[in-house]
Amino acid sequence: MRLQSPLAIGAVSLASTAVVRQWMATLRIRADYGDPTIDPVHPAYQGAKIYVFWHENILLPLYLRGHCNISMLLSRHFDADVLARVAGMMGFGTVRGSSFHGGSAAVRELSERAETGNLTMTPDGPRGPRRRLAAGCVFLASSLGIPLVAMGLGYDRPWRLGTWDRFAVPRPGSRGRAVVSRAIQIPPQLDRDQLEQQRAGVERLLNHLSDDARQWAAEGGRRPGDRAVRPEASRTARWAAAVPASPGVTLAEEFERLGLSRDAA
Repeated sequence: MRLQSPLAIGAVSLASTAVVRQWMATLRIRADYGDPTIDPVHPAYQGAKIYVFWHENILLPLYLRGHCNISMLLSRHFDADVLARVAGMMGFGTVRGSSFHGGSAAVRELSERAETGNLTMTPDGPRGPRRRLAAGCVFLASSLGIPLVAMGLGYDRPWRLGTWDRFAVPRPGSRGRAVVSRAIQIPPQLDRDQLEQQRAGVERLLNHLSDDARQWAAEGGRRPGDRAVRPEASRTARWAAAVPASPGVTLAEEFERLGLSRDAA
């Protein structure tokens, strides 16, 4: 059912925000970072990032990293109206539109926000195909000179909705896991073939990290250097996002760290 009344959208958004906070608070969440300083709550965090993760797992970052100077790209479709309100209530900025139309208002707004803040998007949303990475995030990273961070997320035996993305709803009290890449540098001025090569590489990386996180959540246990994570606002992201930082590593270097072949990297 489509909600058209602003009052109805507001009421559903308020209730949804409360449910997300209470539901997700029951999870036991741990993260394995390739570089802990890419997290905006880390004391050494510097430089804007573009964080990407699959649409099916949006509940975890939505719950964990509000009030961290992050703007979320959401579609203009009416399905995203409630999500945009919820994201705002959870502490995210929102930009409505597409990331892959160079003359669009959304790209201009994303560019402006990237000067002093972080961006995040689900590169297979809003309509799929599931786990198929659209080139928009790679195009933005290349054009703006901002590194990408791939976030693999998973739960222990989540319920799955019958939606295009098989949206994951974690079971109360279950394990949530994040396996997060280092900052990935996307080369500037890519031609069409180079853009596709980078797109395919980021897609492969994100799928690998997501499968790893899901397996870790199912098996449990600890990893060297992993840490418990909880909802946390950043004390420094308002200014630290604008501080010059390392451009990141190449896809090939990240593939090597993870023991993946260099195909599509």
